[in-house]
Amino acid sequence: MSEQSQEDACGRLRDQFLRLSLKQLLTVLSLLCLCSPLFGATTTASIHRPHHRLLHRLHWTRWNPMFRPSHESLLIPNAEVDRLELPRIQDDDELEALKASGALQPIVAGAALRFDPRLDPSRRYCRPWTRDFVQDISQAYFHRFHEQIQVNSAVRTVKVQKKLRRHNRNAAPAEGDTASSHLAGLTVDLQRRGMTPEQIHWMQHYLFYMKALGLVEPEEERHQWVFHIMVSAHYADWRETQDVVPVERPDPTTITADAEPAN
Repeated sequence: MSEQSQEDACGRLRDQFLRLSLKQLLTVLSLLCLCSPLFGATTTASIHRPHHRLLHRLHWTRWNPMFRPSHESLLIPNAEVDRLELPRIQDDDELEALKASGALQPIVAGAALRFDPRLDPSRRYCRPWTRDFVQDISQAYFHRFHEQIQVNSAVRTVKVQKKLRRHNRNAAPAEGDTASSHLAGLTVDLQRRGMTPEQIHWMQHYLFYMKALGLVEPEEERHQWVFHIMVSAHYADWRETQDVVPVERPDPTTITADAEPAN
């Protein structure tokens, strides 16, 4: 067909379309709407698929932990539990006996530290060196940011862990060489959710230093958004060699003109 013939054919179709009545026009438009899902399926998919991939990439970009959970990060805490010959606490009776003997110490809330209100007060306990670590990091964090660190979890029993496993597929098992180190009272979960990027980086660098010394084994849990931190018993010995003195801001109302700054 010549170019002139094509133009004539297009002109006739245009004239016919313009002569359609309103009723006929609505019928044509309705048919086009009904057929569009069939002819537009590929186009729609091609539009939404890149958008979905972009959101997926952004989601994973946001999650960029320094301490990604791994099989090794489960083995190391259990090796420490075995080295210390600590029991995996089976139930509340064993838990209360360890509290009574002083083997487990209470974590004390204060200006620098708070608890998730959902954490049972009977489980706000841990090993003495883990308690000291929590106090030290919360004091350092408070001095830097003037905000509290939140403890979401501490000691657990095997009974509690098994119950948790039924509702949380990411929870560590209650038995075996990858069992949760919460069961021995070595580990705490500090809330990561709600921290600013600066605060997260500060926590990561603090934990990186402690991990390099072999004093902690941290993980950044994605689904619970916490810093899961096992504290080695070596922390107690290391701490004795340090000058761990919380730095407090002076109260301006107590400073006089004659007062000299402390060195």
